[in-house]
Amino acid sequence: TLMGMDKAGNKYYENRVDYPFGQHRWVEPGDTHNFDSSSIPPEWHGWMTSMNDTPPASEGAYFDAAKNEIVPTAVGSNAPHDHAVGYQNEDNTEKFNWKNFHNLTQVRSRGYGIGNPIVGLPPGVKDQYYTQPGSPYNEASIRPLEFIGNLDEGSSTVPPEKQRRYKSEKWAERLRTPEEKALLAKANENAAKKSLDAMKENSASMAARRGAGRGAGTIL
Repeated sequence: TLMGMDKAGNKYYENRVDYPFGQHRWVEPGDTHNFDSSSIPPEWHGWMTSMNDTPPASEGAYFDAAKNEIVPTAVGSNAPHDHAVGYQNEDNTEKFNWKNFHNLTQVRSRGYGIGNPIVGLPPGVKDQYYTQPGSPYNEASIRPLEFIGNLDEGSSTVPPEKQRRYKSEKWAERLRTPEEKALLAKANENAAKKSLDAMKENSASMAARRGAGRGAGTIL
């Protein structure tokens, strides 16, 4: 017996006479080429697993009748719904659910530029699953690439598209050639030596000024 059909085109049947309990309910997919277990909406899933015996096609009348028994209160409410029967996906279309999947965790690319042929996700299409704020896969949390320097800046022999730009000093260290690393180490060594000599000269100058300011007979 056809018990109903959801917005994805799935048809739900029941036969309590010829089949044992647990096998007496089944579904015919609306799209046999892209069907997945998550294509069954939650309200029909409860009926399929015998969590309830009232098909969702008959629940609408019950909900409408139950709303008439709601006692209004003097307290205002900003709730978007006028009932508390749980989530009802009334717009089960591809605009909200990819190919009518209610669980979108598997609607993701299986590799860079290849999409996901299992669920029919074409290459280059955005993944449909939810990512939390702060996740590296969340677009709002991805920082734009900003370069802080260029090892080939001012070079006339290296074209702009092949110049070695870097976003951090650690990245710059990876891009440098062994010769450049040796020259940089030598320059840092000379700078450190120059700074040390200046500190010694300044220390000696301060000691000389302190000595000249002392009176006769002062014991150092």
